[in-house]
Parts: sequence; C-alpha cells; structure tokens
Amino acid sequence: MDIGQVGVWTRTDGLEIGEAARFAQRVEELGYGALWIPDAFGRDPFAHAAWLFAHTTRLVVATGVVNIHLREPLATACAQRALHDQSGGRFLLGLGVSHQTAMEGLLDKPYPKPLPSMRAYLEAMDAAMWWGPELSGEPPIVLAALGPRMLKFAAERTRGAHPFFAPPENTARSRRIMGEGAWLCPEQKLLWVTDPARARERARKSMAGPLTMPNYRGNLMRCGFEESELDDGGNDRVVDAVVAWGDLDALELRVREHLEAGATHVCIQPLDADDPSRPSLELLEALAPRLCGGG
Repeated sequence: MDIGQVGVWTRTDGLEIGEAARFAQRVEELGYGALWIPDAFGRDPFAHAAWLFAHTTRLVVATGVVNIHLREPLATACAQRALHDQSGGRFLLGLGVSHQTAMEGLLDKPYPKPLPSMRAYLEAMDAAMWWGPELSGEPPIVLAALGPRMLKFAAERTRGAHPFFAPPENTARSRRIMGEGAWLCPEQKLLWVTDPARARERARKSMAGPLTMPNYRGNLMRCGFEESELDDGGNDRVVDAVVAWGDLDALELRVREHLEAGATHVCIQPLDADDPSRPSLELLEALAPRLCGGG
C-alpha cells in the first residue's frame, strides 16, 4: 500500500452523500494519497468507506480511528477483510481506545486500561474466522497512539501510529520512541486565514472538544506546555502549535516540519474558515501543487 507523504483527514458527515463521493474523487485527482475518515456520531466508517471505494480508483481510505470499544473484534476483522478485498487493497484500518470522558460520560461504559485492551483486541482480530475469499496481502492496521507505551506497541505490533491533535515536536518524539520503519501518520489542522485574531478564534472552535480530554491534554504537556495554558480554549501558544494558520507558505511549512521530524505521511485537516461542518476543498486545491504535485 502506497499512501504517499500527504493525505486528507476530514469529516464528510456534513456533505450530502453524492457530494462526499465527489469530494473523494477530487482528493484523488489532486494527488493526495489517502482520505482519513473518523468514527464519531456520524456515518458508519466501514459503510462509508465502501461507498467511497465505489467512486474512486486509486485513493486509500483510512479510518482515523475506529473505536475498539464499540465493535466486537470479529465484526471489525470481517469488515476490514471485506473492504480490503472489495477495494483491491486500498483500505487502511486505524484503531483507537477512545477516551475515558467519552466512554464514561457519553456512552455510560467503563473505560478499561488502554494497552491491555488494544493487545487483546488485536489478538482476537487475528483469531477471527473468515469465510470470504483468500486475500491478496495482509490488510494493514495503524493505532491511535500518543503515549510512549502505545507508540512502542504500535511499532512492534502493527504498521504504525496515527497521532492526533499534536504539533511537530510530538512527531519527533514519537519517531524516537518508535524507531525507523514503522509508519508515523500525524494529523495536522490547517486554516487558510492570515488575520491572527480571526484565525485563532476559528482554531479554538476546532480545539474545544480535544482540550477537554485527558489524553490530549497530557500529550500536550509532554510537548512542553503547562496545564494552565490548556484551559479556557488554550492560550495563543497552544493554538498556534495545534492549528497551523496563515498563508500557503506557512501551511506548507508546517506539513514539512512534520515530515522532517520523522512523519511517514501527514494527514492534513483542511478547516473551512466559516463552516465547521465542511472541509475546505479550496485549501486542498491550493496546496496540492506544493505538497503532492496535483492540481
């Protein structure tokens, strides 16, 4: 599987289903290697991936990420293998352990220890029965990983890691922990707005949820931020670290900082300046010639 150096991470739930297919086609035309879709209170990622595969020919579709506590491993394994088969090997399964606040607060479920849960889940997926055709190649998996133990496990047990909501400093630290060879696919929010006040106001809207979650807060503190900087929407230093904003030169520079820090593939999240429910296709089109030779 070739996912290239740059892909797109976005929620397509705000797009009408036909528009979502056309968006994926345009991402493919522009030369981005993968389209990453989440698993959170919207379209089912497996069903949606099948739809996107039916309307593209080369694009990898990746989940960023499927919550292991919402699906039995047998069901996930069969869905992964079916999508691998249907797409000709274009499906990348991203798995994650979610967050304690989400599991306990929103779903009223206990939150088990992350690493043992992920280890047991992968073992159960490996042992899952499959009555479909013999597969060509091994369907790849990456793990949502921020802490050192999960990063090391991701490098040893799967194709690699997909860190979310973290600056290039985290990419460098993750690469040191994981060593060479494993995929490292960080997400990076981009906002094509040059006015500092307007950019930071919009950026904070995209940060409101993650800044309440201990996993992300703890990871930002690993990157050198004080806990007090993360409160009340995050101070300007935190905002500027998590959301790259400015002109195209500034946005391209942030992506390249991740690559120079050791990223295999950067998942850019193109924030629309005005509508949080939609990705900015205009930004993707403007950046494509700089990042992947598309246009």
